[in-house]
Amino acid sequence: MNSNANRLVLNACIAEVSALRYTPAGLPALDIRLDHESLLQEAGQDRRVAAHVKAVAFGGLAERLAKQAIGSVWQFSGFVASPRNSKSLVFHIQEFSQD
Repeated sequence: MNSNANRLVLNACIAEVSALRYTPAGLPALDIRLDHESLLQEAGQDRRVAAHVKAVAFGGLAERLAKQAIGSVWQFSGFVASPRNSKSLVFHIQEFSQD
């Protein structure tokens, strides 16, 4: 299995942030919702895309992300995974920066 096959880069704004929490191991964790809008080409046609993405960040990254303003736009990168006993996807943020 290629370990680099699961990589997501998304430009989005911070729409919602929950309170900073801590894992049982004491690691800071932050649940966040990102909103993305863009105009892309699909099958030769313009397509307006809107997505609401559930995301999570851990450690120092979670602490930094918790300080950012709601509505601020960033480029996020990381990977997607399904939480235990769930069929939905969650974006695990590993880096974020402003364009």
